[in-house]
Amino acid sequence: MSSNEGHCGYVAIIGRPNVGKSTLLNYLLGKKLCITSRKPQTTRHRLLGIKTLGNTQIIYVDTPGIHQRQHNAMNRYLNRAAQGSMVGVDMIIWLVEALCWTEEDSYVLKSLAQLTAPVILGVNKIDKINDKKALLPYLQDVTLKHDFISVFPISAHKGDNLDKLEAKVIDLLPINALLFPEDQITDRTERFLCAEIVREKLIRRLGAELPYRMTVQIEQFETRNNNLIFISAIIWVERKGQKIIVIGKKGNMLKNIGQEAREDIEKMLNSKVFLQLWVKVKEGWCDNDRALQQLGYFDD
Repeated sequence: MSSNEGHCGYVAIIGRPNVGKSTLLNYLLGKKLCITSRKPQTTRHRLLGIKTLGNTQIIYVDTPGIHQRQHNAMNRYLNRAAQGSMVGVDMIIWLVEALCWTEEDSYVLKSLAQLTAPVILGVNKIDKINDKKALLPYLQDVTLKHDFISVFPISAHKGDNLDKLEAKVIDLLPINALLFPEDQITDRTERFLCAEIVREKLIRRLGAELPYRMTVQIEQFETRNNNLIFISAIIWVERKGQKIIVIGKKGNMLKNIGQEAREDIEKMLNSKVFLQLWVKVKEGWCDNDRALQQLGYFDD
């Protein structure tokens, strides 16, 4: 191996919605890169998480959850983003939930049958199981569903067995020159990450009322005097009634969302931030391909 070569490759993290893909990536990176919530379909975009260890570089690919629903443009976009992220990668980590097998897991399994990349199975959320003996029959059954390279019972939340999982990933990486600078951790811009943080706060506070009908667009992002970063963002909803919910009584909901988002953005950027949020209505944007593109939902 020449001096400018190392081990480097793309590793797609896939699975049905709400199985812990973004939580896994955040733990493996040692920092919060992806937004998370208990609501399915929180992840909407393909996102790279880049981890460099000397001459080894793992390029994790976080993906939206693969699901069967195709009833609107957003659902179709999410599935295209997830399915496309599996093409051309060096290996796949497929997450399933311990003691829980669904029709959508079977749907993901059919997608794997068409691929040639090696697959590592991560059986997630084992921290929620009190009787670990109950896990054994499930592991025996799920292991037979595909020709997996390895199977790891894990907890993406608490880190159980993630060192062993990542050691296997490193062992399977091809010999390649590093593709990204050592200090780069993602392919996404700060503007994108700020919009995602705002969206996370919206989902966590309003997921029961508006789980999928909100998106965030950054209008302004600039550094002003005394290194203050000024950010202006639009929260798009589909109906006037939804706008009222987001703003809240006397504007308190929007104020609280803005405060929580600003605090996280300041930690990420290591700078003081002035965050200005507006709520606007774009009717039917969730089922309009052109509107999705205008709001940043591009097929990669």
